[in-house]
Amino acid sequence: MAAIGFSKTDISQIVTVTFTLFAVIDILGSIPVIISIKKKIGDINAMLATLVSGGLMLLFFLIGEQMLQFMGLDIKSFAIAGSIVIFILGLEMVLGLEFFKPEKEGSAKSSTLVPVAFPLIAGSGTLTTVMSLKAAYEYYNILIAIFINLLIIYITLRSVNLLERLLGPSGILVVRKFFGVILLAIAVKIFMNNTGLVTHK
Repeated sequence: MAAIGFSKTDISQIVTVTFTLFAVIDILGSIPVIISIKKKIGDINAMLATLVSGGLMLLFFLIGEQMLQFMGLDIKSFAIAGSIVIFILGLEMVLGLEFFKPEKEGSAKSSTLVPVAFPLIAGSGTLTTVMSLKAAYEYYNILIAIFINLLIIYITLRSVNLLERLLGPSGILVVRKFFGVILLAIAVKIFMNNTGLVTHK
């Protein structure tokens, strides 16, 4: 595991990882689902959803490597598998496919946790991406990117109605497709880095 320290911070890495997680989480693309849940159960607890999803991401980030070692796996193998998942998520966004469907809504509190916090925000794609990024980026930069995304998630959940009016259906569609293309490129990069197809200077 990379050492934690300010000397490890890299703005370009932080921006790349932040955009990667933002694209995978796809909080803007999830606005229609969130609005639908909100109409059925009332206000969604933005703070609770943010804390729970953030906790899942940090837990998986911190002990994911130990879990892999326990199962006899290595970080590169997981990264390659993760890149495939990220690639599929990118295809989902670009082509308008849907592989992961949210659970049916229940009470306000349970709906805040499931499906908003998990799997809508911190779903399998997000958790896999967090682990995969560790093979290519510094520990500290990933943590910063996670916290930036948690801030974006909180603000978005608090501003769902405003964002819906500002973006409109076509705007949300454009955002999804744009970040879908970014995901495809990043997935290819992670795959090549961990299969030895790219030689680092």
